[in-house]
Amino acid sequence: MPFSRPSIFPLCQLGAGATGRICEIKGDDNFRQRIREMGFSEAGLVKKVSGRATSLCQIKGTRIALNHGAAMNILVELIPTASH
Repeated sequence: MPFSRPSIFPLCQLGAGATGRICEIKGDDNFRQRIREMGFSEAGLVKKVSGRATSLCQIKGTRIALNHGAAMNILVELIPTASH
């Protein structure tokens, strides 16, 4: 069976209430440094609270609003929720 890579997509496409693992932060050096200073990092978990044009996210216990352009530069993979 061939190895299947998880689906990776921009943070702005993550559904409200869903959690994703950050796979890559794109953009120029200044953007990447600024976003990392806010707590975003590769392999970190981010929860999308709400939003489309502006994404309200929760990371490391802090809520942060990102504009659409910034959310497009943060690539995530969906973390499935455990069903009970």
